[in-house]
Amino acid sequence: MLKRLDRMVTLYVPLFTAMLFTLLPFYWTIVTSFKREADIVKRPILYWPQPFTLENYGISWVAVGFSKFFKNSLFVSFSTVVIVLVLSVLAGYAISRFKFYGKRAFLLMLLCTQFIPGAMLLIPLFLIFKSLGMTSNPFSLIITYSVFQLPFNAILMSGFITNIPEQLEEAAMVDGCSRLRAVFLVIFPILLPGIAVFTFIGAWNEFLFGLMLINKPQFFTLPIGLRYMQGEFNMAYGALAAGSVISLLPVVVLFAFVQKYMVQGMAAGAVKG
Repeated sequence: MLKRLDRMVTLYVPLFTAMLFTLLPFYWTIVTSFKREADIVKRPILYWPQPFTLENYGISWVAVGFSKFFKNSLFVSFSTVVIVLVLSVLAGYAISRFKFYGKRAFLLMLLCTQFIPGAMLLIPLFLIFKSLGMTSNPFSLIITYSVFQLPFNAILMSGFITNIPEQLEEAAMVDGCSRLRAVFLVIFPILLPGIAVFTFIGAWNEFLFGLMLINKPQFFTLPIGLRYMQGEFNMAYGALAAGSVISLLPVVVLFAFVQKYMVQGMAAGAVKG
């Protein structure tokens, strides 16, 4: 009995406390999004919407323009995912499977790119895109996100591919596939879920470069749209909370849908006899 109590105190209490601190902001944001504006600042505090309203979602989606922000974020994020997926898998495959001169130096160079703070490159990137006439252009974000995510994902892919038996590709090549086709038919599906999720989230949530490179409201992504809603003297907390929930939903749905495929991908590795 004493051992069981000790286990509860040392394991479950810290876990419950961490879970509470993690989930409480989400709960409060969701509850606020369903409250009337007058009820949000009402005293005593209402811990549940009374009455329940969807007005804030209508304001953020239609009046503020979150429908456009949502489409812009989807376009930028999916485009980044496609570019990073293809290039990082090919680069990771080359690093993992082939021996070539300067391989260690190339890997070291990729690692060193992760030590450079992104904020340090804001002004140079802005000047480059300005000279190219690409400010307030979604493609400037796609290029930026792809460049920043590619080195890390290439290193990650090389580690994953090293753990995938070469017999899988050889079996595909025996059946008539070229090496490149074997990569996309055998290796690519195993790695796709994990890298797609993390690349998508990185592009979906990015704020700093979006704020610097995009100035026109019609090209805002969701994080910039949320910042756009924060006025200096007046703030619609309900609409802002609704916008936050809208921006959160695709990530939650994506994780829920891809989770089982991520587990299958990590567990994959046997050759069918």
